[in-house]
Amino acid sequence: MSLATVVGDRVRAVLPTRAILATMGRAPRRDLLAGLTVAIVALPLALGFGISSGAGAEAGLATAVVAGALAAVFGGSDLQVSGPTGAMTVVLVPIVARYGTDGVLTVGLLAGVLLVVLALVRAGRWMVYVPVPVVEGFTVGIAGVIALQQVPGALGVRKPEGDNPAVVAARAVRDFAAAPHWASVGVALAVAAVMLVGVRLRPALPFSLIAVVAATVTAELAGLPVATIGHLPGGLPAPSLGFVDLSAVPALLPSAFAVAALAALESLMSATAADAMSVSGRHDSDRELFGQGLANLAAPLFGGVAATGAIARTAVNVRSGAASRLAALVHAGVLAVIVFAAAPLVAGIPLAALAGVLIATAVRMVEVGSLRALARTGRGEAAVLALTAVATLAFDLVTAVVVGVLVSGALALAAVARAARVEQVPLLAEPPEASEREVPGPRPDRGDHGEEERALLAEHIVAYRIDGPLLFAAAHRFLLELTESAEVEVAILRMSRVSAIDASGATVLGDAISALRRRGTLVLVSGVRDEHHRPLDALGVLDGLRADGHVFATTPEAIAHARTHLRERSAAADHDRTAPADRDRAAAGAGAHRRRNPR
Repeated sequence: MSLATVVGDRVRAVLPTRAILATMGRAPRRDLLAGLTVAIVALPLALGFGISSGAGAEAGLATAVVAGALAAVFGGSDLQVSGPTGAMTVVLVPIVARYGTDGVLTVGLLAGVLLVVLALVRAGRWMVYVPVPVVEGFTVGIAGVIALQQVPGALGVRKPEGDNPAVVAARAVRDFAAAPHWASVGVALAVAAVMLVGVRLRPALPFSLIAVVAATVTAELAGLPVATIGHLPGGLPAPSLGFVDLSAVPALLPSAFAVAALAALESLMSATAADAMSVSGRHDSDRELFGQGLANLAAPLFGGVAATGAIARTAVNVRSGAASRLAALVHAGVLAVIVFAAAPLVAGIPLAALAGVLIATAVRMVEVGSLRALARTGRGEAAVLALTAVATLAFDLVTAVVVGVLVSGALALAAVARAARVEQVPLLAEPPEASEREVPGPRPDRGDHGEEERALLAEHIVAYRIDGPLLFAAAHRFLLELTESAEVEVAILRMSRVSAIDASGATVLGDAISALRRRGTLVLVSGVRDEHHRPLDALGVLDGLRADGHVFATTPEAIAHARTHLRERSAAADHDRTAPADRDRAAAGAGAHRRRNPR
């Protein structure tokens, strides 16, 4: 098979199919409403992130419109919303400072090429090797960087020179102390307070837009001495490659690799979050990378910066009732109308108001409950989270993720080494297959339950024995194998041979249990070891099952409960089938009695 044929097949595999595009007509009213809601939320964020990146508000809007539309059509998630994000802004700031606007546009273009290549080599599956504590630490670090980046705008001072956000923030505070002016501080704090308090009282209302409009009107009427966005072009510029300097490409390649890595990581995390929030959603990782690649190839042509899937906007999209990718397309269309028709109104928005929006966004990114739960799972998980967050603040995001993954890998190997032991076990009547011996994960019980296994299957009960460590990489394979298994009425998860479990494994186990229960399968768990209760209890994985009495010390107890459940269910079904006939016979008998004994 020729290289051209292979490439052609890979390209066809990541292009949206007719069936995917047909889903856009499934629920147009819901998608239109969701898209409008997301656009209202996205407008101040697009403006703020554009300004924070150093490329300007118009760059943020162009990114939201162009990248948002292309990623909606060609991406791998029906519910993902793409555009400029805080995480990408963190990476772009030093690039703008070092190479200027043309440099950052070139980096976005190169990153788009790299993302397309990643999609064609099917690199999406490697996302499973990023553990949960790394993702949480990464998010905390990004939130801290975003908040620090807003300090100059919130204080109303010119942004000082420097790459490190903490150093720049400290210099901004020094400049403010030399000549304090409180109007900008008041506007930023008021906007942030309205967003943080308002979202608790009325989560459905777009308080970011409400706060920005109120701050703009107040600043105009009161004549507050605050800097504003200023003139914006009334539309998108004509597409151009004039910013490309081929001689600068070698120097920009390391930055392009960093941007592509971040775009892939954040987009796939956002798509995974969308899957978790929806009932039946499941994204295609390679197609998502391809869509993000096309989006980043096109956005720089119109003056836009690098884009990724946006977790906050995607969450708003799902919660607003979006049914297909039409909602994300509508979001891009609404922002395009604003660019063309309302540029003069947007130009009067105070920069401090946008700083307040991003400060509130950074605060809301930190899920305190999730951090506490991860901290309770063990010192190793807490150390990885803290290390990733600190590395994000001190270095850059890609370095932070690499460090976090390496430390998680070392801890996982240590856990496996501690769990290794020699046990005397009886000879199996039916030896397991080679693949089962080599790969940890769920599988139907064999050998020690030969005849009983077949009897259980006949009763629509399947028992899975999980062997070995349930850690971050193997855990995702476990989820796929378990949730794609044949339809059964009862699934028993035997966990007595799980040698180690971390926060990622516990999280994925919880996801698998939820997926099975949504399909109507009764899930029973048996044989959980004492040392594994800590991560499972910290994340609440077994709380629902324990409350229903579906956690057992041994497998025979679980099997007995399953059989009792099926007998009761069968009896109830028989009763439902015979009840109408009994009522008919009773009614007929009553009629005959009345005919024999007329009044």
